[in-house]
Amino acid sequence: MKQSVRKKLYEVSRTLADVAMGKAKADLVVKGGTLVNVYTGELLPQTDVAVAEGRIAFVGDAGHTIGEDTIVIDAAGRHIVPGLLDGHMHVESTMLSVSEFAKAALAKGTTGIFMDPHEIANVFGAEGVRWMHEEGQGLPLKVYTTFPSCVPATDHLEDAGASLNTGDIAEGMTWDGVEGLGEVMNFPGVVYGDPKMLGEIQATMEAGKTVTGHFPSDDERMLQAYTASGVTSCHETVTREQGLAKLRIGMHLMIREGSAWHDVKEVIKVATEDKVNPSNILLVTDDVYPQTLIEQGHMNHVVRRAIEEGVDPVTAIQMGTINTARYFKVDGDLGGIAPGKCADLLLIGDLRRMEPSTVITDGKVAYDDGQLRVPFPAYPYPPQARASVKLARPLTDADFLYRSSASGMNQTTIHVIDVIENSARTAKGTATVKVDGYGVVRPAAEQDIATLACIDRHRGSGELSLAFARGFGLKRGAVASTVAHDSHNLLVMGTNPEDMAFAANELAKLGGGMIAVLDGQVLAAVPMAIAGLMSDQPLETVVTQVKGLETAWKQLGCQLNAPFMTFSLIALPVIPELRITNRGLADVNEFKLIPVEID
Repeated sequence: MKQSVRKKLYEVSRTLADVAMGKAKADLVVKGGTLVNVYTGELLPQTDVAVAEGRIAFVGDAGHTIGEDTIVIDAAGRHIVPGLLDGHMHVESTMLSVSEFAKAALAKGTTGIFMDPHEIANVFGAEGVRWMHEEGQGLPLKVYTTFPSCVPATDHLEDAGASLNTGDIAEGMTWDGVEGLGEVMNFPGVVYGDPKMLGEIQATMEAGKTVTGHFPSDDERMLQAYTASGVTSCHETVTREQGLAKLRIGMHLMIREGSAWHDVKEVIKVATEDKVNPSNILLVTDDVYPQTLIEQGHMNHVVRRAIEEGVDPVTAIQMGTINTARYFKVDGDLGGIAPGKCADLLLIGDLRRMEPSTVITDGKVAYDDGQLRVPFPAYPYPPQARASVKLARPLTDADFLYRSSASGMNQTTIHVIDVIENSARTAKGTATVKVDGYGVVRPAAEQDIATLACIDRHRGSGELSLAFARGFGLKRGAVASTVAHDSHNLLVMGTNPEDMAFAANELAKLGGGMIAVLDGQVLAAVPMAIAGLMSDQPLETVVTQVKGLETAWKQLGCQLNAPFMTFSLIALPVIPELRITNRGLADVNEFKLIPVEID
């Protein structure tokens, strides 16, 4: 396992002490700014920060640390802010490689992330996790990993390309830079004593690492049983009441603001209205599109949203820095501006806007005046990473015809997955639809019901399931995606079988990604050669492709915000209420497969 090139504090502590005492000179001094002190909650004007060996040596009047070779940055009129930390995110959701994501995130003031690469784990297992973890080492952005826990997310509802067991987790905890267990989505498994889940949690706790959670239920008994099992956080909180319940039992509340999931407005009320102690509140992104990174930002956008909802700017910054560092037990290195800490600093004029003009990581200027100033080494993904779509055969129109079991009837009642805009959740709906003379269910566009298919793309088994979704507004054409959380099988949705078959086959030829088609023509596509999850292209190229895909969805009739994010989650059988998997239609409330048709 590749090791980080950053020096440990004990390797440079003597140098830092000498600089603090004036016996040696600093490499860099940021001079005369207003320091945001996340330890005391103060704003300290006219403060200098002296840096040596990539770490902070002195905070205050640092004139005695400046020598002939010291680089001095004038911070007058700007705030000196700790680098922002994202406590829970999936790099794969950005559609970018770790390196390309790092470029965008650093420019927005994120200097460290705790990524959960469970998307690639569902395709390539521990080997895929290792690829992404290794890519993150040595980047100017600090990339920490929470080792994926639920691969697959459920054992009896779906099939992924790989699986992880307790031994894999125990091994992963020995990797340098792995700081915990990724979101434990199988909360019923934890609560009811599933040996695999409990074994993974035990292995993490024995390693002294953090167990991160995922609890979307309102069941108080389950919540407390889940917490008593060792899980210490949740990012799936969508109401103020849920947030209070978690904080009151000592959980760390991760408040999410991504491209499709906008939870800050409601959940931050625990701080602005209920006035709880905010030290256990973390701000996170979870899933972010490439356009969001460019147009709105990354963690700076989440902090800004908290401020817009009434949180004091310093408190909001604490939620995106020191609170996160303490939760993952890395506050000896990260999260604040103090002697001995890594020199990750932002220079920001207006705290309410949270737009950094300069970003410093490990004592080097990484971004300044609109430009990245440090190199980003390329990571060579192996050939097998680019061969992840394995279909048994080309798909045909007939594969996408749902045949009713209601013999001789001209209509039938079906379960429908009702999608909810800007929410990871779905609702369990029903509809009465027509059945043609051949026994094929024919939902009409005026019902806003589209045909869904989920196809095994890992084993070449030919396994395919069909179901129906409502709420996307598709009036024609079809869309397909190999980004289909969490097992990432091939997901197809459309208004006619011909376009559905075309979309599936064309996407397979691209090696995965996302596509929109109409009348046998490709309207837009985002090829994702790495595991069918991430592009190997630069950020700007991916943004252009994604904008084209967004336009294509609208051409097909969909007006939802971030529709392909909502689409990509329609196969996730751990968030209520109804989902499709390669095995069939999954009722998440009951944690079982159910028939599409209702007797």
